[in-house]
Amino acid sequence: MIEVGSVLVHEDVIKQNFVCNLNKCKGACCLEGDSGAPLEAAELDILKEIYPKVKPYMTAKGITTIEREGTHVTDFEGDYTTPCVDTNKECAYVTWENGITKCAIEKAYEEGAINWKKPISCHLYPIRITKYPEFDVLHYDRWSICSPACSFGDQLKVSVHQFLKGPLTRKYGAEWYAELEEAVEYIKNSDI
Repeated sequence: MIEVGSVLVHEDVIKQNFVCNLNKCKGACCLEGDSGAPLEAAELDILKEIYPKVKPYMTAKGITTIEREGTHVTDFEGDYTTPCVDTNKECAYVTWENGITKCAIEKAYEEGAINWKKPISCHLYPIRITKYPEFDVLHYDRWSICSPACSFGDQLKVSVHQFLKGPLTRKYGAEWYAELEEAVEYIKNSDI
């Protein structure tokens, strides 16, 4: 583990290569799994507020799910997540574009309808955060559906933390990310 401020970063986050390759995976991470995307408590009110502006970008099934279950749900572990269509299928906020799943929230953001990109857990994927009272732990979530992203990352020589510079900066700030980069450089030079 690498300690950066009050965050512990698993070494796989800096050693594993990864670049999303939507043309290969078709956005399967928004369709598969045993629950929706994890949500932070602060995001719940945001979802309620932006839903009317996101709704035009959503599928009919997604809208039906949100209007039946709400803009968020509590999963089997007691955590807040996005609702899923048909219990644990696609995220209710999924939209489709040329056979690839996209996030309706992100589409609304890109088109200027809202000023919030999407839940931080989605923006940070494949990093997952385990929260403790005094610190966070960032770990790389290995999933077979992301093997094209690993191959693409190997080809481009881009690590998980480099690929996710924007989301990591959004979550922890530019100064924190600069400290992470310094720690990575130190480790690389130490390994020589």
